Amino acid sequence: MLPENDDSGRLQIAVGVILDAHRRLALITRRPDQARHGGMWEFPGGKLEPGESMEDALRRELLEELDLRVLAAHPLMRVRHDYADLRVQLHVWVVDEWLGEPRGMQGQEHEWVPVSGLQERKFPEANLRIITTLQLPDIYLITPDLSHYGEEFFSTTKSVIAAGARLLQFRSHQLVAAERARVLRRLSALCRETGARLMINGIAAEVMEHQAQGVHLSVTHLLGLDARPLPRSFLVGASCHSAEELQQAERIEADFAVLGPVGRTHTHAGLTPLGWSGFQRLARSGRQVPVYALGGLGPRDLPAAHRAGAWGVAMISAIWSAPDPAAAIHAGLASATEIRT
Repeated sequence: MLPENDDSGRLQIAVGVILDAHRRLALITRRPDQARHGGMWEFPGGKLEPGESMEDALRRELLEELDLRVLAAHPLMRVRHDYADLRVQLHVWVVDEWLGEPRGMQGQEHEWVPVSGLQERKFPEANLRIITTLQLPDIYLITPDLSHYGEEFFSTTKSVIAAGARLLQFRSHQLVAAERARVLRRLSALCRETGARLMINGIAAEVMEHQAQGVHLSVTHLLGLDARPLPRSFLVGASCHSAEELQQAERIEADFAVLGPVGRTHTHAGLTPLGWSGFQRLARSGRQVPVYALGGLGPRDLPAAHRAGAWGVAMISAIWSAPDPAAAIHAGLASATEIRT
């Protein structure tokens, strides 16, 4: 692992993301009017002091700012941003457990606000990628790789979206170009109607053509890039199996990665499973983008995934092969909320 202050010249800042048990509310604070970005909202935190670890800085800042004693936290992501006169690097942590009730120790305003409405507040630009992450759902649903997508597939897709699957990746290697385009047109229309976000496992041009919300990069595609393939108004996800691939996802500023396989799966038969210990080692390293766990997992693995440092779980057969796919989604989301409470 690289040292925490490897980016010379950048101001290193510890940032704490504090969420309610349902991940529906986030705690934000307002910057003093006389400060840089005065009057804007931000996620609480502050700069790293000499001799501190990033976790120590997080604990100190949240105690000084909000009178919260951090009991447990894990790294989520880091954000590099260049303002006209300042280069910063945010080390973003999710605060899992804390003691105390938040109060502005320096007179600053603080507020619990809906995650879904964070973009309605004015934040410094470096905070905007954090908002993108917080609005990602627990479940990242990947379509089965079929030679034909008929009415049953579209009916099931509509039901799982209604049950709470809000981020869907279309992944198919079997379809010929004309049939693939037909399926994508219909799937894109369905997602727009229901408010779900569609990711296409393919190339950026397909995303634009079919008005999808993002691209999901295969490992081969990821490693062949030297820059982010789509503007920030789209999502960019990436498949990763190692620390090096996670670093590449971070380098091109992907919004999230899928890391696995955690368990054995026929879609990754040639790869040695990471297990939860191997997954946690990579996911909690603090040097990469937010990650979804993948590989032989289902909705009820969400609590274990969260404990291991994942933002959520990516899954295929656990949903599409379930007797009732919508019920499987609903039960998994319910179990994730129960474990956080």
